[in-house]
Amino acid sequence: MGIMKNLFIIILFMLPLIAGANTLLPLADQVVVEKSKRKMYLIKQGVVYREYPIALGYRPIGHKGKEGDKRTPEGRYIIDYRNPESRFYLSLHINYPSEKDLQSAADNNVSPGGEIFIHGQPNNTKHHPSKFRGRDWTDGCIAITNQDIKQFWTLVKDGTPIEIRP
Repeated sequence: MGIMKNLFIIILFMLPLIAGANTLLPLADQVVVEKSKRKMYLIKQGVVYREYPIALGYRPIGHKGKEGDKRTPEGRYIIDYRNPESRFYLSLHINYPSEKDLQSAADNNVSPGGEIFIHGQPNNTKHHPSKFRGRDWTDGCIAITNQDIKQFWTLVKDGTPIEIRP
């Protein structure tokens, strides 16, 4: 009987660990995207603790210069709000365009665009999730799997800085 009681206690204390593995991971204090590597990293106190494979805009090389160019911006931004009602599975907004982006667009007499998010796969799609893996398919956003965005959503709070590198 003592063995069963001990086993029950061990299982009882392990349930939160098994059920919510995200609770063991810290909140990120920075997000870094390496476009050329198709990777996004969560960083806490200078240490990378989580890595996600990503998809980018259809034209991934180069900085976003204008609305509709299908490019993902490069630079330092802030994840400033989240949209649980997105047409994609969960989404977190990146505060593009910056003042520098606005000035560059004005200098070139174009609209800089906007609505850049980190999100999962499209909602209500008839395509299997594997269709979105291993290729760039967004209009300029950063996409990760639905499973990954669920974790990302809990580990990245509004106000977190993000650096998007070439």
